Amino acid sequence: MEKIQPGKYVELGYDLYEVTPAGENLVHQTDAQDPEKIIFGVTPGMIRPLEKAIEGLEAGGEFDVTVKAAEAFGPHDPDQVARLEKDVFAVDGKFDSEMVKKGAVLPMMTSDGYRINGLVVDVTDDEVEMDFNHPLAGKDVRFKGSIITVRDATPEELQPAHGCGCGCHHGGEDSCGCHGDGTDSCGCSDHEGCGCH
Repeated sequence: MEKIQPGKYVELGYDLYEVTPAGENLVHQTDAQDPEKIIFGVTPGMIRPLEKAIEGLEAGGEFDVTVKAAEAFGPHDPDQVARLEKDVFAVDGKFDSEMVKKGAVLPMMTSDGYRINGLVVDVTDDEVEMDFNHPLAGKDVRFKGSIITVRDATPEELQPAHGCGCGCHHGGEDSCGCHGDGTDSCGCSDHEGCGCH
């Protein structure tokens, strides 16, 4: 059987937990029909302790790694919190108070054209306060799962544009809240957790 090493195409399934003093909370599970897909050593932003935990494993191999916030999705960055004029959210000239409300997660575009998710922190008479940090920024996390597939990557898969790869944070549309290169997931967009950043 092939082992995970640089340049290998890898599919993995995992549960992602937020680790707190009170215990662990499950925040994301990969879908059996749509596992996390990465090119080991190539996919950008892979969380290092997760990468180390899976290196050398074969299909069927299991991993269980707890990662401190600093090495996971990083600290909560106050610079990623912004106050935007309400007219940014206008549809046909009207502010959508049903959609734009405290606690809502909204897809937005960066000035570079990348899609990112933002959490509505507050809505005032004139502005909307948005937090663009990864949902797990500042949190310790645990990845527990198994390797589904290990094989040589194709030339197309080796292109840098290939996915984010588990545990990401790259500005994708995922819940992963990924942020960085704009590709959604880790398969990430819709992944609360992903392993890259």
